[in-house]
Amino acid sequence: MPLRSRIYPFNRTENRIPMEVGVYLEGNRQVPGAEATITENVSAKGARVVSVRKWEPNDQLVLTSRNGEFRSAGRVAYCQPLQGDGFAIGVEFLDAKGRWIVQNAR
Repeated sequence: MPLRSRIYPFNRTENRIPMEVGVYLEGNRQVPGAEATITENVSAKGARVVSVRKWEPNDQLVLTSRNGEFRSAGRVAYCQPLQGDGFAIGVEFLDAKGRWIVQNAR
């Protein structure tokens, strides 16, 4: 009997806060190395992050804040092309440690 994929409805339990935070992404299999980029929004359980790299759902990565003490292993929930260049990826935090430190732009 073949295995069939099931589609489960996705209901976010926390609201995301629109916030640009500088982060590093590591773990892309096609383009190794760290990518310096920004978030579009964040919550305690995940973030939407802009990337120049294409990611696949369920790819494993490490997200680290550039200013602060936040670091987490993560899982790519989705990867959507943006207008022009780049992608928006949904990152689910799997092992978050530390805290976000956000600096006001002056």
